[in-house]
Amino acid sequence: MDKLIIRGGAPLRGQVEAGGAKNAALPAMVASLLTGESIRLHRVPQLGDVRTIVGLLNHLGVSVEGRGRETISLRADHIGQFEAPYQLVKTMRASVLVLGPLLARFGRARVSLPGGCAIGTRPINLHLAALEKMGATVSLDAGYVEAKAPRLKGARITFDGQTVTGTENLMMAATLADGVTVLENAACEPEVADLAALLNRMGARIEGAGTPTISIEGVNHLHGAEHEVIPDRVETGTFMVAAAITGGDVTINRCLPCHLEAITEKLRETGVLVEETDSSIRVWGDERVQGVNIRTQPYPGFATDMQAQIMALMSIAQGSSVITETVFENRFMHVNELLRMGADIKVIGTTAFVHGVPMLSGAPVMATDLRASASLVLAGLAAQGITTVSRVYHLDRGYESIEQKLLGLGASIERVTE
Repeated sequence: MDKLIIRGGAPLRGQVEAGGAKNAALPAMVASLLTGESIRLHRVPQLGDVRTIVGLLNHLGVSVEGRGRETISLRADHIGQFEAPYQLVKTMRASVLVLGPLLARFGRARVSLPGGCAIGTRPINLHLAALEKMGATVSLDAGYVEAKAPRLKGARITFDGQTVTGTENLMMAATLADGVTVLENAACEPEVADLAALLNRMGARIEGAGTPTISIEGVNHLHGAEHEVIPDRVETGTFMVAAAITGGDVTINRCLPCHLEAITEKLRETGVLVEETDSSIRVWGDERVQGVNIRTQPYPGFATDMQAQIMALMSIAQGSSVITETVFENRFMHVNELLRMGADIKVIGTTAFVHGVPMLSGAPVMATDLRASASLVLAGLAAQGITTVSRVYHLDRGYESIEQKLLGLGASIERVTE
């Protein structure tokens, strides 16, 4: 099992390039199930979650070429399985995205219910209720969702709560449905709009993606397409915080600043300088940042996936901060590890009260989930002494070669295998 050893205290300086967005690449790969023609994707990050979805698609019969490179081709012309088994689904909840495409194109699907998640429950009941409204017969059997429908029918669906995977699943299912489907209270994340862009290139008729109301007019079939995955806004935001927490000067290239407005606004409130172009962000500051209050919200609000990283920054800010988590009920597990490094944080319910300390101290810490692991790396970069972050397989799910990128910015960081 790998761990990262970080010697903190060095300001990060230089330039780094954002990779493709994990949360856009995964549904784009799954969309290959909607056609028998080739789907060619560029800027696919080489991550643990990507390898997991490749394994699931291979199991279903999708051929994948180009693994290990940024460009991959997927072809689902010989689908021989319609079941996503537990052993492939349990490690990544996004695997449930195969449900909609399989049902829409083949009329049947059997998908294991996703396993537990460290950051809270994310039930798929919204997906299932919507598919039933589109004419599917859905049942639960021995931990599996079984769905059947000769052909899905368009429907007006209003989500009780915003769900990214639910929006993506139903949007893909609706592309091959009979008639028009309208999704209301849909997720507005850039990754949803990116998936819609790919589907439209495949011949779908989708309008409104990126807004709360999405309209999909079903077509008889979809064809192959080529698509470049959008930059990863969470990776970009993590490097922005890395510059701020070390008092450095970092430029992130090949990113989309328009997707990071909430994060940029909060960093500017702390006193950090942020300069933007159409495709790059520069963050720098050599003074101790000021505490700010954060409340996570669905896009375009402050992303829950950046909450842990900003908490690491607030741990050494001047004054106090209040961080309220509204998206997931159990996303403060990094707090105990930050406390080991000398942070002053008190959690009451879904709110963390952070009193900034002058400096964190290096310590052995353990990652509990993907974004928590990023916050511990950031804390280690700013801490005095040596920080050892274990269980970094969480980090590898969402950050490609992060230690190499940090080394290029002047960090003292090393990956070792226990």
